[in-house]
Amino acid sequence: MKRLTMLFVFLAISAVAGGGYWYWQVSANGAAPAGKKGEAKAKGGGALVVKATRAIAKPMPVLIEAVGTVEPEHSVQIRAQVPGVLQSVLFKEGEMVRPGQLLFQIDPRTFEASLKQAQAQLARDQAQLENSRVQQERLEPLLKREFITRQEYDLAVTSVKSLEATVAADRAQVEQARIQLEFSRVHAPIAGRTGALAIKTGNLVPASGGGVPLVTINSTDPILVTFSVPERQLDEIRSQQNDKGMRIEILADSSAPPVAEGKLVFIDNTITPQTGTVLLKTRVDNRKEVLWPGQFVNVRIVLKIEPEAVVVPEAAVQPGQDGSFVYLIDQDSKVRVQPVKISRQIRNEVIIAAGIKAGDQVITEIPQALEPGATVRLAGAGGKESGEKGKEPGKKGKGGKQGESKPEGKPES
Repeated sequence: MKRLTMLFVFLAISAVAGGGYWYWQVSANGAAPAGKKGEAKAKGGGALVVKATRAIAKPMPVLIEAVGTVEPEHSVQIRAQVPGVLQSVLFKEGEMVRPGQLLFQIDPRTFEASLKQAQAQLARDQAQLENSRVQQERLEPLLKREFITRQEYDLAVTSVKSLEATVAADRAQVEQARIQLEFSRVHAPIAGRTGALAIKTGNLVPASGGGVPLVTINSTDPILVTFSVPERQLDEIRSQQNDKGMRIEILADSSAPPVAEGKLVFIDNTITPQTGTVLLKTRVDNRKEVLWPGQFVNVRIVLKIEPEAVVVPEAAVQPGQDGSFVYLIDQDSKVRVQPVKISRQIRNEVIIAAGIKAGDQVITEIPQALEPGATVRLAGAGGKESGEKGKEPGKKGKGGKQGESKPEGKPES
């Protein structure tokens, strides 16, 4: 009997403890009595404060961006065509030169002597030719009278023709010697800027087949910029190639304004299999030499201008597993997730191809607690209204002056 009584007491204590634990759990989860439930909702509820902006429609360019390399349109390595001692350099390293300007003088004495020798040989053979012609003319009437044989006359004719060939060879020798002498004076073939000298005055210059060039001349105005684009963009570029609105901008820095502008002048006739890209070139004016051969630059192809592009700030677009999306605020100040299709991005602006329209309100600063369906309030909207109310002039009362505002929280008397 005693054991049965103890069992009932134990069960009663267990029931009381279990009921207390259940009441405590229900109260903690919000299932409290009606008075306390309203108090908890007031503490945890309320609209989230967010920053938002409206999508706008404005003209935006359709761009293709790439990285390019500046290269001269003409580049010439100056090499000596005759060997000899470099007698003088008639320009300064790095200066601009014009076509035909004398750059180097190689010791010409050997070539002058060769020219004089060839001229003397030509004069000797010309004298012999004149003598042979006179002899032929003297023998011709004698042949008609049969005072000489045909063989004697033929020998005279052969001698004249042989000497004519010799004189022609001598003239070629003279011309070759003159050319060799002219080669001792090295002129600039193009206009451009010179590079560093490879051989200084007083050194022996080898003939054109060996050694480094004397100097390299690069043309700098106009200048070319070469760049590559993916093959998938080639059709779009070719379709706009002859459009006057298409232009190519060259930027020294992607965030800086363009330093030059040009037109597309070359599309390679093959796609590089290793990279899947195609090589393009643009020619730009470079009078101020803001672009330098070998320089890396940013290239921006402006295909056309889209007049009514829908634009939102970069901060409004969020990445997701199924693509990009934005948080849209509807007319009831409710938030919903709106998938969008991005056309392109220009600096900190994103052009939307589909998903939203101009005038839609998107959130630009997303709070951590933001969820679809939540009610939100724009930052500054409530403060602005309260601020305007706070600036209203107060009513004139006892001890008060007109224009003074009453302290916050104190009711009007």
